Amino acid sequence: MKKIILLFVGVTLSFNSVNAQDVLTTEEMNSVYKKEKHHNKRVQPYAPLRQADVMWSRKIWREIDLRQKINHPFYYPENDGIAHTIEDRKSLIDVIYSAIKEGSITAYGNASMDDEFREPMTPEQIKTIGGAKETIEESVNWDKVADGMTEEEALERKVIKTEFNRNTVKKWRLKEEWFFDKQRSVMDVRILGIAPMQEDKDEVTGQLTGGFSPLFWVHFPEAREVLINAEVFNLVKNDAERRTYDDIFWKRMFGSTIIKEASVSDRKVNEYMIGLDGLLEAQRIKEEIFNIEHDLWEY
Repeated sequence: MKKIILLFVGVTLSFNSVNAQDVLTTEEMNSVYKKEKHHNKRVQPYAPLRQADVMWSRKIWREIDLRQKINHPFYYPENDGIAHTIEDRKSLIDVIYSAIKEGSITAYGNASMDDEFREPMTPEQIKTIGGAKETIEESVNWDKVADGMTEEEALERKVIKTEFNRNTVKKWRLKEEWFFDKQRSVMDVRILGIAPMQEDKDEVTGQLTGGFSPLFWVHFPEAREVLINAEVFNLVKNDAERRTYDDIFWKRMFGSTIIKEASVSDRKVNEYMIGLDGLLEAQRIKEEIFNIEHDLWEY
């Protein structure tokens, strides 16, 4: 009798294990192997830095244009205007915006005037990011009026939601600090904040004006905890070697243009240089940083 019971239990367990193996997640169904590399990665800590070790530093602001080919991984995949459409990766704005709504990242408002993280956005302000809003449309149900109701009693209200179209974010602004660490004898850089930029529209005609304005600022060291587990498409077309957004920023695998450096007048490059002169000025700032590091060494 015991042998029969043990045999029955063994068959039942084996049957359940077979059924458990047949239940696959969406991720497993879309791949020939189980992906575990980017699910539990830890943020690589910065090297220790003391004020006494920094013998030179300068803050730099730059913009990443997502229309450039090297920056396409930040923009794609496009979403339907509300949410991402591919499960194995998301655009940078999808990752950041989702984390803000969940509360794992703090967004700072008044982005055009304040890039020093002094004004955390309230939940009500977060709901209006990128032109998102809720409007109430009122209309009279004339069928109810015909049944004897007054127009006020037959008044119906409908809430219309306008969602934040994240496909309109086509630039990112970075605030970073370059410094020379004499303890390690290296010129280094750390990103302090990032801000998505949306193309401006004319309030009257609704036509695009060609300008861009930042929507909010995010403190980058705080965002790294989210970016470290967000996969990015590999431009060399190797899905087995995906990177994360934190890897992309850490390795400086993006194209950008300097728009401002810390100065006594606190002006952007386009406020005193335009066109080709502005690009040459950005290149001059870049070369100046390189020359400072070069001149610190003695031969």
